[in-house]
Amino acid sequence: QVQLVESGGGLVQPGGSLRLSCAVSGSTLSISIGNMGWYRQAPGKQRELVAIISSGGSTDYADSVQGRFTISRDNAKLTVYLQMNALKPEDTAVYYCNAWNYAKGTGYWGQGTQVTVSS
Repeated sequence: QVQLVESGGGLVQPGGSLRLSCAVSGSTLSISIGNMGWYRQAPGKQRELVAIISSGGSTDYADSVQGRFTISRDNAKLTVYLQMNALKPEDTAVYYCNAWNYAKGTGYWGQGTQVTVSS
């Protein structure tokens, strides 16, 4: 069974930084991970894509985080990171990581980690 384990959320003041991590664990010997990404869901809103990174390192970002957030990954560790700088109150949400298994055509989700930006 495959699990995504997230860490790094918390409370930060506006303008501050946080780094989220998400590691794929479990039965990973035959897993074929393609794109990995971060999504977020604020109270009363739909889940939205924040950033995505391919296995080759190509990235894409939501307009709202472009220039402030950086996604990266370590393929050997099956881990994806999200460096968040210049955080704003509107970045407050539960952040979820996602990993796509291209061999099986299915995706995996992390349990979510709360990010709160407030003074």
